[in-house]
Amino acid sequence: MKRVFDFLLSFFLITMLSPLLVLIGVSVVADSGFPILFRQIRVGRAFRPFLIFKFRTMRPERTPGGLLITVTGDNRVTGVGRYLRRYKLDELPQLFNVLKGDMSFVGPRPEVPKYVDLYRDGYAELLTVRPGITDWSSVKFRNEEEFLGFRGNPEEYYIRTLLPEKIKLSLEYVRNRSFRHDLSILYQTVKAVLCP
Repeated sequence: MKRVFDFLLSFFLITMLSPLLVLIGVSVVADSGFPILFRQIRVGRAFRPFLIFKFRTMRPERTPGGLLITVTGDNRVTGVGRYLRRYKLDELPQLFNVLKGDMSFVGPRPEVPKYVDLYRDGYAELLTVRPGITDWSSVKFRNEEEFLGFRGNPEEYYIRTLLPEKIKLSLEYVRNRSFRHDLSILYQTVKAVLCP
């Protein structure tokens, strides 16, 4: 039932939001050129890698090896990108990930292989389900970039403190998941985005 819900809702939203998607794409190009989309390998269900899609909010990388996380004031973020991130509009292309079946609307947020490898035992249970656009950690850490911006070494703090907390919340979701639970998370996510 969940997969049917994901497919139908993602198809409906892509159709309804297509003018907005085009407008955002044009804004990204006008602000900082191509590419429009940011694509990155994330780890999906059963540890299968997939490409996650987002609207690009940072300047195109000239040299590889930058931080995998973003903090408030990060000078890589573009003017349009700041606005997209504030209202989570950069996440809209993940509707295509949901439509394809790589992701669900609700589920543990997909991580990059580097971080998954650090907590492989926890992810072995988390990745028995499809990763999602949102979960309780997305709601709780709605302003994650701000939070990390106060840390001397944001990546170390993310790895040692924030990520374990996210995994804990996601494990609680996986062990107690239900359609009603998903609807509650979706409601709280919309509320958090509209009333930051």
